[in-house]
Amino acid sequence: MYKINELPTPCFVIDEGKLEENLKILHQVEERTGAKILLAQKCFSCFSEYTLIGKYISGTTASGLYEARLGKEEMGLENHVYSPAYRPQDMEELAQICDHIIFNSEKQLRTYLPVLKASGTAKAGLRINPECSTQEGHAIYDPCAPGSRMGIRACDFTDELADLVDGLHFHTLCEQNSDDMGGGHHITREDYDIERLISCINHMKETYGLQIYLEPGEAVALNAGYNVTEVLDIVENNGKILILDTSAACHMPDVLEMPYRPPLKGSGLPGEKPYTYRLSCNTCLAGDVIGEYSFDSQIRIGDRLYFEDMAIYSMVKTNTFNGIPLPSIAVMDKAGNCRMIKEFGYEDFKNRLS
Repeated sequence: MYKINELPTPCFVIDEGKLEENLKILHQVEERTGAKILLAQKCFSCFSEYTLIGKYISGTTASGLYEARLGKEEMGLENHVYSPAYRPQDMEELAQICDHIIFNSEKQLRTYLPVLKASGTAKAGLRINPECSTQEGHAIYDPCAPGSRMGIRACDFTDELADLVDGLHFHTLCEQNSDDMGGGHHITREDYDIERLISCINHMKETYGLQIYLEPGEAVALNAGYNVTEVLDIVENNGKILILDTSAACHMPDVLEMPYRPPLKGSGLPGEKPYTYRLSCNTCLAGDVIGEYSFDSQIRIGDRLYFEDMAIYSMVKTNTFNGIPLPSIAVMDKAGNCRMIKEFGYEDFKNRLS
C-alpha cells in the first residue's frame, strides 16, 4: 500500500470514495425515475471498478466490439452498443453479447436486422440527429453540427423505419433511448439541476410510455481521479518552464484536442499566486504544453504535482508516442491508502508496434 505522494510517477489514481459518491447520486436518479443508467465505457473503462459501479447503475454501453466484450465480461449487466458503422465480422458476436444494438443509418439497420432477429435477444435501435447544437467552441465534440455523420435526420426518418426498431437514441452533447438520452450529462456536478432532469425523464416516461436510458461517462467518474506527476527539470525561456514526466499528448490528449486547461491541485491562474510556471512535457513535440499555472511557493525539481479530474477520458486515450511510458494505475480508498492495480513497461510499448 502507498500514500498518494509515495506512488511511482506518472500515475493515474482513482479516488474510490468520490467514485462511489457519484454512483449514489446516479442510483438516486434511477430510483426516482425508473430510468436505466449505463456507464459509457468510452470515457471510463477501469474494469477493476466495475463490481462497485454495478452495485449502483444498470450496466454498460459500448462504442464497438471490444468495449462491448469488456462490459459483458466484467460487469455482466445490461449491455448496449452504438457505432457509426459495424463490421460484418463483428455483428454475430455483438448480437450475442448485447441487449441493444443502436444503428446509425437505415442501410446498416436493414443489413443487420436479420442477425439480431436470429439471436433472439438483441433489440435494434436507431440513432437520430436532433439537429440541435448545444456546443460553442468545441465543434470536434458536436454530434449535431452541420454535416455530422451521427444519426438520421428528421427529413430522412419514416414511419416504416420506426416500425423496425425498439427504440431511438439521440445525443446533443447533453444526451437521451427507447428513448436513449445518451451521455454528456454532468449529473454529479455540484450545480447540476437534478430535480429538473428527474422531472424531464418522468414527463417523457409518463407521456409516451417509454423506458428511458441515460449513458453518462463523465458523471460516473467526475472529479474521481488524479494524474500524479514529478518535475524532472526547470528551464528558462521568457519565464520558468517545468518539464514533467507526464505528457498532454500521451496521457491527457484532450488538453490539446479541445483544448482545455486541466485543474491542478493547489494552483492558481497565471499571476494569481507569487510564482508562475509553464507546465510542459517530456516529449519532442514542441506544442506538448499543458498550460500556465501559479503557486504559493517555488517549485523545485523532484516536486510532485497532482492534476485533478483525471479519471475521465484519460486512461482510455493514452498512447506511447515517443516511447513515453504509460502511467501506472492505482486506486485510493476512503482512508487515503493507494493500491497499485496496473503497471506498464517497455513490452507494452514494443508489442503494439510489430
